[in-house]
Amino acid sequence: MNDGFLHDALIYLIAALVFVPIAKRLGMGSVLGYLIGGIIIGPFFLGFIGAEGKDIMHIAEFGVVMMLFLIGLELEPASLWRMRRLIVGTGIVQVTATTLLCFFCLVWIGFSWQAALASGLALSMSSTAIVMQTLREKGLSKTESGESAFGVLLFQDMAVIPILAFLPFLSIHAMHQVGSVNQSLMDKSPAWMQTLIFIGAVFVLVAAGRIIVVPFLRFVARVRLHELLTAAALFIVISAAYLMTVLGLSPALGAFLAGVVLANSEFRHELESDIEPFKGMLLGLFFIAVGASINFRLIFESPLIVFGLVFGLIILKAFVLFATGALSKLSFEQNTIFTLSLAHVGEFAFVLFSFIGQLGILTGRWTDIMMGVTAISMTVTPLLLLVNEKIILPRFGTKHAFSERKPDEIEERNSVIIAGFGHFGSTVGRFLRANGIHATILDNDSDKVDLLRRMGFKVFYGDATRLGILRSAGAENAKIFIAAVDHPQINQEMAVKAKAEFPHLKIMVRAKNRLCAYDLIDAGFESPYREALDTPVRLGVDTLVSLGFRKYTAYRAGQNFIKYDEASLSKLCEHRHNQDAYIFNAKEQISIIEDLLSNDLSANPSLNDRAWDSEA
Repeated sequence: MNDGFLHDALIYLIAALVFVPIAKRLGMGSVLGYLIGGIIIGPFFLGFIGAEGKDIMHIAEFGVVMMLFLIGLELEPASLWRMRRLIVGTGIVQVTATTLLCFFCLVWIGFSWQAALASGLALSMSSTAIVMQTLREKGLSKTESGESAFGVLLFQDMAVIPILAFLPFLSIHAMHQVGSVNQSLMDKSPAWMQTLIFIGAVFVLVAAGRIIVVPFLRFVARVRLHELLTAAALFIVISAAYLMTVLGLSPALGAFLAGVVLANSEFRHELESDIEPFKGMLLGLFFIAVGASINFRLIFESPLIVFGLVFGLIILKAFVLFATGALSKLSFEQNTIFTLSLAHVGEFAFVLFSFIGQLGILTGRWTDIMMGVTAISMTVTPLLLLVNEKIILPRFGTKHAFSERKPDEIEERNSVIIAGFGHFGSTVGRFLRANGIHATILDNDSDKVDLLRRMGFKVFYGDATRLGILRSAGAENAKIFIAAVDHPQINQEMAVKAKAEFPHLKIMVRAKNRLCAYDLIDAGFESPYREALDTPVRLGVDTLVSLGFRKYTAYRAGQNFIKYDEASLSKLCEHRHNQDAYIFNAKEQISIIEDLLSNDLSANPSLNDRAWDSEA
């Protein structure tokens, strides 16, 4: 047994290490890499895991439990209230419309109304894990499509609880047709009692969280052992999951409720930081198990039914989602991302179909088919987003956008061009304008351009990654080009193109952090401007002043620190792919910078330092 566990763990890790880098290299994202890895090592291909009769999804159950605990932990009431329009409005439209359309289609192909309604509710779900991880990897989580998708997913996550409470009522007639021999408390009870048991279990978990769990965590926190608090959190999650298992419900639902209970406690952020390092690996475990659990034998036996359901479902959900996005006034590009990212069935469908099967609403064969449809649709989702990114938007999205709004005619000819006018670019632009320097400002978000114009900025709509747009903005005669786009890869690509086409331009490039700065240095930009440098140094300068340092002395120390840190950046860049060499040189550079700053401080400061302390 132990050897089997170690064998499976080893195979899972090898699959992740082999297939995820390949998928990332091909631009498919890590989620698809995990799914493909699971398919390859699963029982229907290489057969390294999941021998006949072995339930693959049990191996991933802990990953699902922890994933749903983290989702519940994110449901803070204040955040939900801020997103109430997206969550309630967009979420209700999507879930209700999808459920009704699925209901009518399934009744049409011969399902009973109970089975059609239960299946429609399950099929309306989408995968929070796949969507949020994929959008985050592509830098789309903060866009309109990303926020709309997150709102819909939050509503779906919260809707699971009332759906599970409602499902037993649908089993009143179905239980006469399909017997269930199960020893759980839920299966021994009539439908009305099952609903009461479910509601009671939810009430007990919430009440226990308020009365017992939070005081318990406070008691553990007083011991001041960090790992003990993490152990206590795991104990709470597993206890909640086990309670649901005893009652015949999904352990994942118990973990989700435990997260919701702790979302508004003072331990929320600490628990998130403790569990976050495991989140990616646990999600990877889940996705590998999903890939390995696809029943290809059933697919080969009934390929028309399975693939007909998969593609029919994706088209149906895409229709509903696109209409929902249009009602929310999303642009064509944002709406296609929103639509294709959610046009699949999510991990909660596994929970719901498992419960539907236990209640006898669906036969065992149809439950397996629906599980297979869910897994395949999850596998297809990253591919849909890839097709959208590589084929649909470049051909149709851009044409559609340009037919409505072509790039602006740029009549300005300034010495400075700023590409990207978000939080970073707008701060630079405002500073330059306040000092009498006018810049030609470009941004390819039409909604943002309209908003900025209403705020008094002269911003031109155009994609600065296209050399024709840069030429029309006067790049051939300008002196400085500031690359300030939010997405690091797009920003670097744009800067490289501008440098190659307009060698006379001084290129000043934004870097989100030190790692982005290393990539830019490798691309030939010696002094990238890191977001995470100046502001922390300014805070440190203010801290020194508050501790009694003269203002100019502290300011000079801050400027020297920036100068020394920038000098060390290019030296450390050479060693960043060799961890041992990098650590050695990083320690050396830190020591050198500290010595230089200490020597600066020990020197007699100029008398002019006192002028900075004068109120006049």
